[in-house]
Amino acid sequence: MANFGWTRVNKPSPAEDAASDLRGLTDPCAFLAALDKVVPRYLDLADNGVLVYPACKRKSGDLLGDNRAIWEHTRLEAMRYIPMVPRQDTSLLTDPSRQPEMIDAFLRQRAHDNTVVDFTGTAIEDYGISIYAALNWLNHCGALVSADPQKFSGTLRSFRKVMVVARQWWAIDGAAERCRQMLEAGERPPLVFFLLWAECTNLAREIAIAAAGTAATEENVSRMRAADDPEEMT
Repeated sequence: MANFGWTRVNKPSPAEDAASDLRGLTDPCAFLAALDKVVPRYLDLADNGVLVYPACKRKSGDLLGDNRAIWEHTRLEAMRYIPMVPRQDTSLLTDPSRQPEMIDAFLRQRAHDNTVVDFTGTAIEDYGISIYAALNWLNHCGALVSADPQKFSGTLRSFRKVMVVARQWWAIDGAAERCRQMLEAGERPPLVFFLLWAECTNLAREIAIAAAGTAATEENVSRMRAADDPEEMT
């Protein structure tokens, strides 16, 4: 896959966890800005052999081979496709006024099953390509670790249904103001970015649980099931 101008010169410190810069963020624009920095750093760690990649292949004795890191990094591996879009127009993912436009374009777009993608140069199409690639990556990782197939059945179809519901939400009068209020309250309205983030979070959890296999204690699995985000795992 093309690196879109990213360079890999200096070997990162083994102690570095690139995903740490995503923790504690609530603003979608801040998330996207952080992804622009985190994704190439994470790929540096993988390319230089510092981290086992993909994260779902790590064992408990590997660097950052704990449940939290595998969950967090699997999500990051899926979300990496967003900053790969060559001509960014992030308002399509985060601006309330553009959500109907982005959602309609996504629902018109034909699904694909690729994890290596070619972009068109048109942001609204390329974000759709990226979303499908992210979900395909999670399907791929789920298969690698023999995750519960029921959790991954119809992943693309399920996310399209989520987008249909979101389109209905944005069609309600006052949706933009409601979105603003939710953001101010630290809540997550159905912005396209947040919808994808939530889906990647949920599927990456299932992958992390399956990756742990028999080494996972019942307590750890229960804690992961109860957590909404790997940040809650300490």
